[in-house]
Amino acid sequence: MELFKGRPENANDRLAKEIRVYDLLDRLNIEYHRVDHQAAMTMEACVEIDRVLQAATCKNLLLCNRQKTDFYLLLMPGDKVFQTKELSAQLGVSRLSFASGETMEEFLDITPGSLSVMGLMNDMDFRVKLVIDAPILDGEFIGFHPCINTTTLRVKTKDLTEKIVPAIEHTPTIVNLP
Repeated sequence: MELFKGRPENANDRLAKEIRVYDLLDRLNIEYHRVDHQAAMTMEACVEIDRVLQAATCKNLLLCNRQKTDFYLLLMPGDKVFQTKELSAQLGVSRLSFASGETMEEFLDITPGSLSVMGLMNDMDFRVKLVIDAPILDGEFIGFHPCINTTTLRVKTKDLTEKIVPAIEHTPTIVNLP
């Protein structure tokens, strides 16, 4: 795997949703680095990619309440085990479960395995709430997919919180998961 700065020179074989991510980052004057790779379907695959990027490994989960009326995108450290009970208590939601792949595609224009904070730029109806586990914000850099899991980007965590999140207009809820 090789680390590249900025968008791919040849975007002919890239999906429109990936190009929209690069357009947003460029419009916000955010410096980013990129690694192209085989589809990363597991956290184990992401660990190697994040080693090359020298960025925090971030696990992204799309969750919903029992009634499937409230949806949450959780960003948490990749090495943490997700405990529904803890997050439900902090959000004041009686029970959380994983949202379907169909919901992910409909709300965020992302297929399972490609989920990332950048999908929120496609959530024009603000149906998904952003939730961030506080330790994810401690690192200098964070890695995420540009809405496709064959590329991973690295940005400064500060750029995520101060530029990207305000631009996509999804105010995060910060939690502290055990």
